[in-house]
Amino acid sequence: MTHDEALEFVGRNTKAVLATIKRDGRPQLSHISYTLDDDGIIKVSVTADRAKTRNLRRDPRATLSIIADDWHAYLVVEGTCTIIDDDPLPVLRRIYERIRGAAHPDWAEFDAAMRRDGRVALSITVDRIYPLSR
Repeated sequence: MTHDEALEFVGRNTKAVLATIKRDGRPQLSHISYTLDDDGIIKVSVTADRAKTRNLRRDPRATLSIIADDWHAYLVVEGTCTIIDDDPLPVLRRIYERIRGAAHPDWAEFDAAMRRDGRVALSITVDRIYPLSR
């Protein structure tokens, strides 16, 4: 699999296990939904007060294990995370649309829920993908 084929695999899937680094160095694992945006950056909606978010504020390194529905194909993505918490609603809307494949039926309701939940967006730049064929 080439790098471009790997990005295509990442782009056609939306579920992953996100690994962040706890304060004591052990991994924190979280099941997430994500999207690979047109800019080649992975975007995730999370709440600001969760362990994964606190871990990424302290150490922005993130790893995602992306497994296809049949469990035989997988990729691991290592990346560097930026937390978008200053006006995250436009990014959160885009994440929703890309994962669901459609607009939300009531954006005002969506925005209110995102504020109420304390949602922020993760932006994960892809640093490395493996395994790739040589």
